[in-house]
Amino acid sequence: MTDTTTRAAEILKGHRESIDRLDAILVYTLGERFKHTQAVGRLKAEHDLPPSDPAREESQIARLTDLATRANLDPEFAKKFLNFIIQEVIQHHKQHQS
Repeated sequence: MTDTTTRAAEILKGHRESIDRLDAILVYTLGERFKHTQAVGRLKAEHDLPPSDPAREESQIARLTDLATRANLDPEFAKKFLNFIIQEVIQHHKQHQS
């Protein structure tokens, strides 16, 4: 290997290690988030509240879009990601209310 190839391999390894750490952070963060949404779901079920809250969802999408823009992340991707999570949470709430 040449010096530049070796250096490129070292840089690549560093990026991959960072990606692996960030993936772990994302998984644990989502796990923590779902603990809270499950608690919200139980509370809603106990008080016969609807599983979805369109006004809150709209507010959250606007908030996440702003955060994404400031983080140099595609806001459309952020919206799709949040919508996916919201739909998963609603589905989970509905399953536990049945």
